[in-house]
Amino acid sequence: MAEGDNKSENMLAQETAQLEEQLQGWGEVILAGDRVVRWEKPWFPGALMGGTTVLFLMIYYLDPSVLTGLSCAVMLLCLADYLVPTLAPRVFGSNKWTTEQQQRFHEICGNLVKTQRRTVGWWKRLFDLKGEKPKMYFASVISSLLAVAWIGQQVHNLFLTYLIVSFLLLLPGMNQHGVITKYACMAKREINKLLKQKEKKNE
Repeated sequence: MAEGDNKSENMLAQETAQLEEQLQGWGEVILAGDRVVRWEKPWFPGALMGGTTVLFLMIYYLDPSVLTGLSCAVMLLCLADYLVPTLAPRVFGSNKWTTEQQQRFHEICGNLVKTQRRTVGWWKRLFDLKGEKPKMYFASVISSLLAVAWIGQQVHNLFLTYLIVSFLLLLPGMNQHGVITKYACMAKREINKLLKQKEKKNE
């Protein structure tokens, strides 16, 4: 068991090092983005929501076709991939890269690798469920897809995308400041109260 854990840790460290190497040109930008999404300053959540809202209002106003929108998005990604590694050292100053920044960059890359592994793990578990319990797999997948289809029918796709993007951008900050834990505990307490009231009524 210890050998398996060591092998897994070594693979994790290797994958993290590879990702660090690939994203080295984006280091300063990633750290700046990390500070924003973790709400290091009180006005960062407002700035995030403001920027997201302006972007989606522009998309709504321009109303591009799917092909145009996809082409523009890929074009912007290509431009960023070319320009950011060149311009970032000039803007941020590569000589200011400290040990603390390197450590935080390493943590971010490690978290990205862990998230990727969890996603792959969930996908594998879903296919394991298909092999072990095909009826349960079928029922859960169909019901989930029906629920998503119903939500998609009730809410405009652009607004739904806006809500999802906003939530994902605010999630690290909410997690960092304990907002999710606070509301999860509140929900848990309310559910426990309801269960206790139901038990009393049954008695």
